[in-house]
Amino acid sequence: MDLGVNLAPRHKVELRLRNPVMTASGTFSNGLEIARHFDVDELGGVVSKGTTLRPRRGNPTPRTVETPAGMINSIGFQNIGVSALISNVAPVWAQWQVPCIVNIMGDTVPEYGQLAARLDGIPGVAGLEVNISCPNVGVGGLEFGQDPRAAREVVSEVARHTSLPFLVKLTPSVSDIRPIAEAVALAGGHALTVSNTIPALAIDPKRRQPHLATVFGGLSGPAVKPITMRNVYLASSVVDIPVVASGGAMSGLDVVEFIMAGASAVQIGTASFVDPEAPWRCLRELRAWCEAEGVSSLDEIRGVARRLD
Repeated sequence: MDLGVNLAPRHKVELRLRNPVMTASGTFSNGLEIARHFDVDELGGVVSKGTTLRPRRGNPTPRTVETPAGMINSIGFQNIGVSALISNVAPVWAQWQVPCIVNIMGDTVPEYGQLAARLDGIPGVAGLEVNISCPNVGVGGLEFGQDPRAAREVVSEVARHTSLPFLVKLTPSVSDIRPIAEAVALAGGHALTVSNTIPALAIDPKRRQPHLATVFGGLSGPAVKPITMRNVYLASSVVDIPVVASGGAMSGLDVVEFIMAGASAVQIGTASFVDPEAPWRCLRELRAWCEAEGVSSLDEIRGVARRLD
């Protein structure tokens, strides 16, 4: 059975995964703690916490709340900053076999370029995931990923400053994800991550106030799976670069469904909060399904559910 995936087939430096099961940014920390208990090298890829130029303390608490079939978070990009990641985390990654991908976030277009340049050539860093779901401070807080022109500028800036293959993480906060996906692909993105959390609100009836200190947060978990599925379906129908599904996968069968919608790989995120072994369990369930169905390669099922091509 061949479960291998190449997330950068158009780039001179390939990003090969032994299987399509990845961790999602922000749900696995940087992998160092969980690697003490599970074999990370069995996974297809590990994605870091969102990383910024300087350390961030994140938002005030409370910043997570459970909701029916999901959770809302407002972590606020808490992270150790790129310098500490290069000094303290990347050397550990360099000892692993699994590709480690750094999720990067900037407040401005030049910051994305600076982050890409800092991480270029660092042992242990196999690629980047460019998060364009961040507010663009230059245009009053509009997310980079909500405007094709802004998305194109970020991707072009990253491409100029790195030799690494990179994914671009899109936002679900658009009516149609296809124009953004096309703009990113044309600007030089090697793959897409589709997509991020969905803006949401939860009220505490006892306090008569929002649960989160920041009022709003991002919804994740199985509740968002059908929305992510639609966006994967749409994005993969208009680009010829790999699409990575991120949002709502809880089982190996979910992974199968996302691949049938057009995904090349699938990130496991919120499921890890319920079951820390979730990525490994999903991988076992995927293999079991392929064996039961006589599927020897994921190419046999990728995109089979699409009807827009």
